[in-house]
Amino acid sequence: MDSVTGENLVKYYKNFKALDSVSFKIREGECFGFLGANGAGKTTLMNMIYGFISPTSGRIQIFDKELNKKNLPEIKRIIGVVPQDNNLDPDLSVIENLLVYARYFDIKKKEALKRAEELLNFVDLYKWKQINIRKLSGGMKRKLTFIRGLINDPEILILDEPTTGLDPRSRRQIWDRIEMLKHLGKTIILTTHYMEEAETLCDRIAIMGKGKILVTDTPKNLSIQFGGNLEKVYLNMTED
Repeated sequence: MDSVTGENLVKYYKNFKALDSVSFKIREGECFGFLGANGAGKTTLMNMIYGFISPTSGRIQIFDKELNKKNLPEIKRIIGVVPQDNNLDPDLSVIENLLVYARYFDIKKKEALKRAEELLNFVDLYKWKQINIRKLSGGMKRKLTFIRGLINDPEILILDEPTTGLDPRSRRQIWDRIEMLKHLGKTIILTTHYMEEAETLCDRIAIMGKGKILVTDTPKNLSIQFGGNLEKVYLNMTED
């Protein structure tokens, strides 16, 4: 079963075409990666899947529901989002950031606290739960942003450049958590600049350039089809 389907998606910002007839199908329970440089259209596409922006034309379907104004509230309840930026509330503690976010999903306080504490343990942040986030390192803030996207126990998790700016150890910790979520059957949609990240985590990859999907396949098949490792494939596909 497909969890997310996009058909002929086009997005204009005034005269600039950010997405150009993009179509894709993401299977339930897979980690699907969108790989591309800045300006390739990845973030525009992620914002569109989440319902933050609307396509100029084309359609998106989440499981059996078309993504539109009527269905958006119901769809948002099954999607978790980890944005590029750590847009945490600097005036709150670690656990308060999670509890306040849980209110958007009408999660009862007792259940929200249970989920928050489980998630903090999930990324080894539990002992810092009462600390103001200003005192956290960049890697710790990134992990907190990551688990905030899980507070509603989503069926689909959108990760927009989840490990950008992290040191290798913190990046590996996030990868381990993503692998665990895959084993739980979550559908994961990932954007990244990192070839190793894409090869390690993604079941299939769509390479994007200039608002288009250039090719979609497994990392292994791409390497076999075009020769060389994924980085070489990517550079060959996206060169001017």
